Amino acid sequence: MIGLCLGLAGVVWAQVPTDDFTLAWNHTIEKIRWEEDYRVTPDGLLLGEARVRGSGAGMEIPDDAELRNGAWHYQRQMPPLQPLRVGRTPEAGDYQLCFDQRCHALSEWLGPPQADRPALELWSCSAGST
Repeated sequence: MIGLCLGLAGVVWAQVPTDDFTLAWNHTIEKIRWEEDYRVTPDGLLLGEARVRGSGAGMEIPDDAELRNGAWHYQRQMPPLQPLRVGRTPEAGDYQLCFDQRCHALSEWLGPPQADRPALELWSCSAGST
């Protein structure tokens, strides 16, 4: 079974047994929620739809985005990401990983964001590869 690995430089810190998820966070300056849907494939993480609830500093809405239910919905055509690298610092707050109709702070698996570990990578991996 394929799953989602969390870690850095190929070192697995945690593994989540899911084949799709939403990565969600609040923009550090605008405090606006951002969400990206991913599918976990053997080739990497495939970005599906993304949503943002407003615009502001560094949050330009793509021209083809549609406003639905208070959020801008759009899709970008990208190759699978393997890995997906994100910043994770105490000042920025934590990401949420949503799957199976529940959202979880990454701190549930990794502890709180730490200044000496400012980056995180997510990638597809086989279950039990930790």
